Amino acid sequence: MNNNDTTAVLSPISEQAEETETSSQPANALSGDGQPKTTDKATSGADKAAPEKKRSGRIPEPKRFKIFCGSSNRPLAEEICKFVGVPLGETRLQRFSDGEVQFQLLENVRGADVFLVQPTCYPVDQHLVELLIMMDALKRASAGRITVVMPYYGYARQDRKDRPRVAITSKLVADLLTTAGANRALLVDLHAAQIQGFFNIPVDHLFASPVLVSYFRELDLPNLTVVSPDAGGVERARFFAKKLELPLAIVDKRRTDINVTEVMNVIGDVRGRTCLILDDIIDTAGTLVKTVDALLAEGAEKVYACATHPVLSGPAVERIAASRLEQLVVTNTIPLRDDAARLEKIKVLSIAGLLGRAIESIHMETSVSTLFN
Repeated sequence: MNNNDTTAVLSPISEQAEETETSSQPANALSGDGQPKTTDKATSGADKAAPEKKRSGRIPEPKRFKIFCGSSNRPLAEEICKFVGVPLGETRLQRFSDGEVQFQLLENVRGADVFLVQPTCYPVDQHLVELLIMMDALKRASAGRITVVMPYYGYARQDRKDRPRVAITSKLVADLLTTAGANRALLVDLHAAQIQGFFNIPVDHLFASPVLVSYFRELDLPNLTVVSPDAGGVERARFFAKKLELPLAIVDKRRTDINVTEVMNVIGDVRGRTCLILDDIIDTAGTLVKTVDALLAEGAEKVYACATHPVLSGPAVERIAASRLEQLVVTNTIPLRDDAARLEKIKVLSIAGLLGRAIESIHMETSVSTLFN
């Protein structure tokens, strides 16, 4: 193994020295008159058994849950741990010179309730394999329950067979996670809600809407209208609009000619209003920029946008920078690229508190649905 290829090396935690108990013959006790006190065999046997009883009755402190993470979004995992008051688990993650992953847990997880935080963002395949290897290590270390926490679920956009001879990768990933040892999954803003049905284990599906709603409620933008960039996001936008008590508009994309030109048709009156585009994923930002132009052409005064997962691949940052978009608000399910982090138009909100509360609820076996409020 090449030590220079280490992606994350954490020092092992210090282990408490095991207590040792020594057994010795009990000294003769004295009676009240100063004479040696005699004991019968039953009493003597009880005295000899006392150290053994002490050993078997030594109950450890109640086990708290443990949180571990891979290399894809360590800052988010650290925020979650700070919120719930649990230290981030110690691990060693290394790579051989050919890129092969080697992972080791540096603390005991036997019987523990373990939460493994790892969004499968870019590079998707690398982080997915990391996640599978980490779960295998946890399973072989006899973790009591493994909950995979995926703030961003990679391969979610391939959720159906819409063309001949294509894979349904979101189902494949669900099968891989289950086979690797996941007992439960905690996911955020799936691209399609039906992906939950691809799992044969319990799934808790969170929405980042409460975090985003709070931010825009504080902004108190005048004449605000929530906009769905396509028909597939109408339910998400309707929930958002209901929470903010705002009207809803839809941008319908219709392909009209042989060159597959997208014509944006705005359904709803946006004249003189501030529009807020709501989406789950922003990848190359092509649809986002076209939606902004369509809304402004329809008479919108200003356009904001928010999304849960800032994939922002390819020319996304350049497109956003050159667009007439006022601000793009995203969450930290995915760490931003350096150029995106420098762009003033992009505002990042943390969902660490949302995930932390969900983790606590899962561990305590209480309702997670209350977090939707």
